Amino acid sequence: MAAAAPPPPPSPTPAVISEDLLPTGYNVFSRIRLATIVDVPHIHKLIHQMAVFERLTHLFSATESSLSSTLFPENSPPPFTSFTVFLLEVSQIPFPLIDQNYPNFSPIHKTVNLDLPITDPQAETFRSCGNDVVVAGFVLFFPNYSSFLAKPGFYIEDIFVRECYRRKGFGKMLLSAVAAQAAKMGYGRVEWVVLDWNVNAIKFYEEMGAQIMQEWRVCRLTGDALHAFASINI
Repeated sequence: MAAAAPPPPPSPTPAVISEDLLPTGYNVFSRIRLATIVDVPHIHKLIHQMAVFERLTHLFSATESSLSSTLFPENSPPPFTSFTVFLLEVSQIPFPLIDQNYPNFSPIHKTVNLDLPITDPQAETFRSCGNDVVVAGFVLFFPNYSSFLAKPGFYIEDIFVRECYRRKGFGKMLLSAVAAQAAKMGYGRVEWVVLDWNVNAIKFYEEMGAQIMQEWRVCRLTGDALHAFASINI
């Protein structure tokens, strides 16, 4: 009698792949660095876009030349002792290390994972150092002083993220960078103002722990009123 044929080998068990190991979403590499005078054309365009967003273009008169001479004059003081600009850049590839060796600051790098890629219709306009690097936002700040705390602080004059990069955590990164610098230098607080109709920004600031000072009002002398008051014979 012929021997019975051996049973067929069992089917291989399909491999189980952990979902944690599967590539998901789209990585955006971001960097916050100190701006320099070569960044002024981008800073100027960002400020103009901010004026459009805030419906204040009638007050916008800055030029690249005036920004260069005031933000980055000859023999500029060290960063954080006068007007300072953090620039937010994004890229689809990791950033190389850059030589920005300041005693109190090193560029901040963070990878953001998004569900969908970002479509930037102005990528060419805001192209920065490198073929894939694009400027996405900025924050401009300078020292102030609290007599109640007897400590210096930072006042944020401008913070702005371009429209296609909003609601992705980049604004929080810029604010966090200023707050971290203030804490590192032993400063007492960081302050800024927000337009009363910008409810999304107000909610965002409150959620991050900022206190909205309802009882305070901004007072400003500028233009003709400034010169008229300056000429009063006291």
